[in-house]
Amino acid sequence: MSLERRITRRAACGALGFAGLGRGSGVRRATAFALIGDEPHNSAYIRTGLTRTLVEGAGLSIDFTDQEKMLSYETLRQYKLFILFRDGYRWPNGRWRPVLSNDKTIITEQKDLVSVPPLPMKIGEGPVAWMTAEQGRAIKQWVLEGGSFFAYHNSSHVSLTNKDYRDVEGAVYTGHPVIRPFKVKIVNPDHPVTKGVRDFVVTDEQHYMTYDKDSKYVLARSVNEDGLEYTDTAGRRSNTAEAAWAYDYGKGRVCFLGPGHMITVLWNPEYEKLQKNAAKWLLRET
Repeated sequence: MSLERRITRRAACGALGFAGLGRGSGVRRATAFALIGDEPHNSAYIRTGLTRTLVEGAGLSIDFTDQEKMLSYETLRQYKLFILFRDGYRWPNGRWRPVLSNDKTIITEQKDLVSVPPLPMKIGEGPVAWMTAEQGRAIKQWVLEGGSFFAYHNSSHVSLTNKDYRDVEGAVYTGHPVIRPFKVKIVNPDHPVTKGVRDFVVTDEQHYMTYDKDSKYVLARSVNEDGLEYTDTAGRRSNTAEAAWAYDYGKGRVCFLGPGHMITVLWNPEYEKLQKNAAKWLLRET
């Protein structure tokens, strides 16, 4: 049974007074709903990465999807945890970027791609925000009522176009330099999310953000120890940025973890610890 059909069936049962689906219902009840993947971030590596860290490593059951239409209050209320691992745009006409066509030729412009007959539209036109105002309100309401939200990597990009979402997640994306090594430095080792986690180094996109909440909630910072700085879209130049935070939001909980552009990052042993700890804290198991 597809995820969409399972969720629809659960919603129908809930409407009939059977929200607590159990034995005999024939519908598996997962702990978490994960909306993953976008044009720059293939959902396959995210699903594979989180299956190891959160499903096999932390014992979660997760319903994965890359269909943003599935995100609604009715969907969220069927889960304890919502995971978002995607940015704020989609490309209805596809996304253009340079591609490697063979071992010797790199195609850098669309005009060099041969198509007979020609393509009916220009690839990559019109990136649009996918999260609606209603979906942002749904996340906010659900977390305020007690749901737990786990935001990864590029999800702060959604905050550019949705104020309710930004209020929940706590930051807005302001850019990143090229992929290069940086250290994730634990600044609050006493929080359950960082318990037993040591500083670690990854080769990744070092995401920069405008962080909106109290600094006391920041758990880790990314630091380029080679002194390489980055000027973000807010005009700030620095070699460091917030990389992880966690806080209560109404009756619910929120945790953000910045690294994650590649599967090698998700499987860094210290980062695996951080992700597992975060899941347990969000689910109030620690």
